[in-house]
Amino acid sequence: MLNINKTIEGKKAILFAEGRLDTLTAPDLEKEIQSILPGLEELALDFEKLEYISSAGLRVLLSAQKVMNGQGKMTVCHVNATVMEIFEVTGFSDILTIE
Repeated sequence: MLNINKTIEGKKAILFAEGRLDTLTAPDLEKEIQSILPGLEELALDFEKLEYISSAGLRVLLSAQKVMNGQGKMTVCHVNATVMEIFEVTGFSDILTIE
């Protein structure tokens, strides 16, 4: 299960993900991101309460990163050790801006 909350201020959005980002929940995050991407200049993903991310979740992040590279910046923040290890093993720690 994945809970997603968001705050939007002008052209900046923060998405807070809580739970597991996997094959079942990745489409939910993808829909949420796609609904706010047009005109967005800054996207922050807060993963403080994210317990797990699968390859399906990584694909959603990569897709969002590609779009944001053309229109602004995307950051991932408050990443726990478990998720950070997945980012490092997959090379996503080199692709994403992690704070």
